Amino acid sequence: MTEPTLYDQMGGAPAFEQLTRVFYEGVAGDPELRALYPEADLGPAERRLRMFFEQYWGGPKTYGDERGHPRLRMRHAAFAVTPEMRDRWLTHMRAAVDSLNLPPLLHETLWDYCDRAAQSLVNSYDGRSPLETQRDQSAGARVALREASGESVTIGPDAGGRSGLGIAPPPVRSRGTGESAYEES
Repeated sequence: MTEPTLYDQMGGAPAFEQLTRVFYEGVAGDPELRALYPEADLGPAERRLRMFFEQYWGGPKTYGDERGHPRLRMRHAAFAVTPEMRDRWLTHMRAAVDSLNLPPLLHETLWDYCDRAAQSLVNSYDGRSPLETQRDQSAGARVALREASGESVTIGPDAGGRSGLGIAPPPVRSRGTGESAYEES
């Protein structure tokens, strides 16, 4: 006979349905945290979290079957998970974990995992997601390379009035004359 998994000891599917339902009820009422969820309907996010928790604690492997490896940090890279957002997430998750009325050891085990996972997902201290930071760093590197090659680079509104980074193309040289085909302004 096999020992019951933590999934079973925590109450199986009904417990994880309650956990994620209570959690997402909290998220729905928290405008700042809710803004991190791009879908208009939180139902799909609730289902993904439930499947993840169920699999992690020894229940059905549906999450892996449908979505592959969890790759939590990668899946959250598009979002600015700041310490404030972590704390908001933990507030709602604490209420959800408490709602299960688990025996103390199971409660602490579940809560400890949620706390450690939330801590590990903090990826921003300035409100920008890692993908935004990477994009900006890549743009900065391109500017530096273009400046080093002698290309004209402007920061601010470009000739078309667009704000941001304006990178002018290199001057076109006429064959044999060494002069620019562009007029100086």
